[in-house]
Amino acid sequence: MKIPLYQLDAFSDRPFEGNPAAVCPLEAWLDDDVLQKIAAENNLSETAFFVRDDESEGDGFGLRWFTPLSEVDLCGHATLASAWVILERLAPGRENVRFETRSGELVVERGEGDLLVMDFPARPAAPREAPRALVEGLGAAPAEVLASERDYLVLLEAEDDVRKLKPDFARLRGLDRLGIIVSAPGVSADFVSRFFAPSVGVPEDPVTGSAHCTLAPYWAERLGRGEAPLEARQISARGGTLICRHLGDRVTIAGRAALYLTGEITL
Repeated sequence: MKIPLYQLDAFSDRPFEGNPAAVCPLEAWLDDDVLQKIAAENNLSETAFFVRDDESEGDGFGLRWFTPLSEVDLCGHATLASAWVILERLAPGRENVRFETRSGELVVERGEGDLLVMDFPARPAAPREAPRALVEGLGAAPAEVLASERDYLVLLEAEDDVRKLKPDFARLRGLDRLGIIVSAPGVSADFVSRFFAPSVGVPEDPVTGSAHCTLAPYWAERLGRGEAPLEARQISARGGTLICRHLGDRVTIAGRAALYLTGEITL
């Protein structure tokens, strides 16, 4: 069996920045065990698999995402990369693509220039007392701690505080949320962040689209921006830029993607 493989750097307009994602178009779903083994072999934060959805008369696709350790319910950068593969390689005449996922229908459409705009569910966070393991694992005193249904959101005072973090991943691994978002006001962007998810085999994710389902509502309210665009910068070693808008129970997250390689998986 030959499976096409694309690897793209999402939330970047050039290779070696942003977040690498593997994308595998499939004719039909393979066993979950095979999908998980492919993701582990790729050893990227996420591998995306999509299959044309026959019930949508060829208009939509089923989409799933796997880390090296497990399947996840939402992933931004691998959705962006999957949409790029469809809109730029498989069906270049299309203006948008619809994905059916564990998080409901996700739509990605062409935006201004080479931007792709994703429509995702908002995941607002509520104030939460900071668990001891969270504070000790980050090695920093939070200004504020909130929690969404999936992640912790930790606020620090300044961009440089976020950049200097050296987390203890063993301490963070046992927390009761999938990931830890750390954020602060930005210097060259409206806000900055980093994202850690050691419990699913991703110590630090380079650029995390799904984290902005929580970040966009928080910063839109804090900065009084309403539905106006927010420029976000994830300040991992690779770095990446996202343009976000909070639209009630939805958020839009826009970014670019750069193709790094194409190939085949042989099974």
